[in-house]
Amino acid sequence: MLQDGAGATPRSRARRRLDTEHRLAHDVDVWVATASADGAPYLVPLSFDWDGRVLRVATPADSPTGRNLAAAGTVRLALGPTRDVTMIDGTVEVLDIDALPQERGDRFAARTGFDPRALTTLYRWFHITPHRIQAWREEDELADRELMREGRWLV
Repeated sequence: MLQDGAGATPRSRARRRLDTEHRLAHDVDVWVATASADGAPYLVPLSFDWDGRVLRVATPADSPTGRNLAAAGTVRLALGPTRDVTMIDGTVEVLDIDALPQERGDRFAARTGFDPRALTTLYRWFHITPHRIQAWREEDELADRELMREGRWLV
């Protein structure tokens, strides 16, 4: 089980991968960092679902985050508290809200308590495929923080 890292001994990379997979399976919200074409940063929390391959988020198509995700095709995500953070860099695939099979949309709604398909505002799905994942608690875990590179787990 995850715990606050203050005062703990450094975790192995294998333990950090297990902790990261636990977070992906059980956390509901993720910080989403994007930037506009002119470099203006934008940071928001969004609900997500992890299917073992991609993180699925939904946001209004015309919101700053929606526009930035669609334009850039890349994103940085952060899970967990600052003393037990998981950073995920990924590529983005944009889908219209009705393009997702119903069972996947139902899973997202059940897991997050939020169903963007039922809203009048135009939402889109954004599938984020991780290509780099890092996890650390304190300075003593920085050296081995990279757990995934080029979409492949290192441990």
